[in-house]
Amino acid sequence: MKKLLVLDVVGLTPRLLQHTPHLRAVAEQGYRAELETVLPAVTCSAQSTFLTGLRPSEHGIVGNGWLFRDLGEILLWRQHNGLVSGEKVWETIRRTHPGYRVANVCWWYAMGSSADTTITPRPAYHADGRKEPDCWTWPPALHDELVSELGPFPLFTFWGPGASIKSSQWIVGAARKVLPDHDLTLAYIPHLDYDLQRFGPDGPEAVRAAREVDAAVAPLLADAKRLGATVVVLSEYGITGVSRAVDVNRVLRRAGYLHVHTNATGELLDTWTSPAFAAADHQLAHVYVRDPADLPAIKELLEATPGVAEVLDAEGKAAYGLDHPRSGELVLVAEPDSWFTYYYWLDDAKAPDFAKLVEIHKKPGYDPVELFMDPEDRWVKARAGAAVLRKKVGLRYTMNVVPLDPSPLRGSHGRLPDDPADGPVLLCSDPAGARDRVAATEVRDVLLEAAGVAPVPVARPGS
Repeated sequence: MKKLLVLDVVGLTPRLLQHTPHLRAVAEQGYRAELETVLPAVTCSAQSTFLTGLRPSEHGIVGNGWLFRDLGEILLWRQHNGLVSGEKVWETIRRTHPGYRVANVCWWYAMGSSADTTITPRPAYHADGRKEPDCWTWPPALHDELVSELGPFPLFTFWGPGASIKSSQWIVGAARKVLPDHDLTLAYIPHLDYDLQRFGPDGPEAVRAAREVDAAVAPLLADAKRLGATVVVLSEYGITGVSRAVDVNRVLRRAGYLHVHTNATGELLDTWTSPAFAAADHQLAHVYVRDPADLPAIKELLEATPGVAEVLDAEGKAAYGLDHPRSGELVLVAEPDSWFTYYYWLDDAKAPDFAKLVEIHKKPGYDPVELFMDPEDRWVKARAGAAVLRKKVGLRYTMNVVPLDPSPLRGSHGRLPDDPADGPVLLCSDPAGARDRVAATEVRDVLLEAAGVAPVPVARPGS
């Protein structure tokens, strides 16, 4: 068996690769291939396809979140591995090599998986409502070892206005610790996601972020070389420049399809009674329609909405491999310069109290504006500082700093790339399996080959 390190460098594209000499050296030793991603080109869907060889219609991860129909709630960023159908690549390897050891460092759907070692973000939620940075590990004793050596998992640099290279550096440190004792080590490097969404993929901020990532992973790549490990570097998507936010839920509300209810926290999306509503996820949105009789009118309404490139019905979903019960009755794909907000209120004074927070579990859709502090609030930094002080002395606090104006965002992803130079890429240090193009469903086979295992047919759910 060959030791294998797999780095998911989110947002890495052929254009950015020129600024990453340590990553580029992986391809120079082996090969570089265009990576054809899946729709939606988002973290949870892409990673699940890479590890199972299945499309979203088979593994069931139709986005970073969806409507849990049995609960009537839109939930994003769940963590339980049981949500993913299909056999993981290491489970395939274990058919013939039962002792194959695997470490998962921050790839998604890690909790409860069959990996030998798991490290994944998991905040501590106190009974009084306070949230503290933390991680979940298996085995449990690893948690204290990591905290002792690296400090607590830097949650507030992993997402939010403070997102920075520090979280990727922590992940690299954790991966370096577990790499020697495992046959396969997976590590998720998120840093490019931040400034490329904040500032777009074409400016100096993107170049700076690429160089920061390259410097951060250099020690891990050196460890892999010393240990004789094959290195595979891949990305899930490329970030494209955007200038238009599409408020699809507001379109549905104005047409009478979306209902809200109001309480002391503001207006809340009423998924239980609304004839239609959308779960927005970057450049894709799942639209859930209660009555099939409404589908033609809603489809026509959304097709006429500026910023919407495609409205996928049952036939369209099947063509893209998105025909799964978790998908909306309709799926929207944005124009290249557009992305979908989750906003459903018509008056900012009635926005729910969580709208101005970094609150990924309460919002019924993805909110990239959480990467910003409100530029219109002159006191925003002072209020943030006061909240931090309250937190440090153990008091409850509210970090309500996120703007309600989506216009600062300059980059997004989710649709399939129009130009391969702006799409994801795969690098491998072993030239033996060199190829020019790899489909997302073929990444599993690339990993089997890199590990020294003969390819076997994909195990499909129910087969």
